[in-house]
Amino acid sequence: MHFTSEQRHDDGVLEREFSLGDIPGILWTPPSASADAPVPLILVGHPPLGLRRMYPRLAGRARHYAAQYGFAAATIELPGSGERPHWPELEQARARMRETLAAGEPLSGEIVDALVLPLVEKAVPEWRAAIDACLALPEIDGPVGYEGGVISIGVRLAAVEPRVAAAALFAGSFVPTAMFEEARRVSVPLLVLLQWDDEGNDRQAALDLFDALGSKEKTLHANLGGHTGVPHHELDAGARFFARHLR
Repeated sequence: MHFTSEQRHDDGVLEREFSLGDIPGILWTPPSASADAPVPLILVGHPPLGLRRMYPRLAGRARHYAAQYGFAAATIELPGSGERPHWPELEQARARMRETLAAGEPLSGEIVDALVLPLVEKAVPEWRAAIDACLALPEIDGPVGYEGGVISIGVRLAAVEPRVAAAALFAGSFVPTAMFEEARRVSVPLLVLLQWDDEGNDRQAALDLFDALGSKEKTLHANLGGHTGVPHHELDAGARFFARHLR
C-alpha cells in the first residue's frame, strides 16, 4: 500500500488516497485511531461506476462511520472501472445488457453471468489484498465488515474471507444463479437493504437471495423508493449493526 495524498477533514477524519499495486483506493481513519488504540475496519463497496463518480456517496458513508462511530473505512476501484485499464469482455457484457433492456426484453442468465461472475472472480481477491494492507497498518486491527454492493461480491467475500465478521449488503444489482449456492455458505451476521421500487433490480431475486443466505442472524430492511432513494436513517442502522458485531 502506497499512500499518494492525504487530508484532514473538519470532523477530524483523516482521508488518504493510496495505490495497491495498480489498484487505486481511499482509506478513512477516525481521529481516535492509533497504534495504542487500533480500530475495526469497514470495506465500503460500490457499483463499477468509478471511484471519482461514486466519491461523494462513498466519502459520506465512510466519514460517517469514522467520525460518529470510530471505524476505519476503505474502498478500492473495481476492475475495469474508473482509472483502471479497460476490460473489453466486461464492456461487451454491459453493452449487451443495455441493448436488451432498451428493447424491453428480460436479461438472460447468460448475460447476467457474463456481467457479474468475472467481476466477482477478479474483485474478491483484490478486496482480500486490501484487507491485508489495511490490517498491516498499526492503527487498524479488525475485525472487518463489508457494506454496499455489488451484492454478489459481498456474498462471495463473506463466504470465503474469515476476517469478515459482518456484512451489510445492498440488494441493487443482478444476481447470477450460481450465487444462490454460494449464499448458503455465508454464516456471518447480515443486514440486507432492499429498495422496493428499484427500477434496475429484480425484487423477487433479491428476496430469494435473502432467503438463501445461510446466516442464522440476518435482517432485511425494505424501503419504498428507487435505486438511489435509500433513507438516510439506514446509514445509522448500518453503523449500529457494525457496532454490535465489530466491537
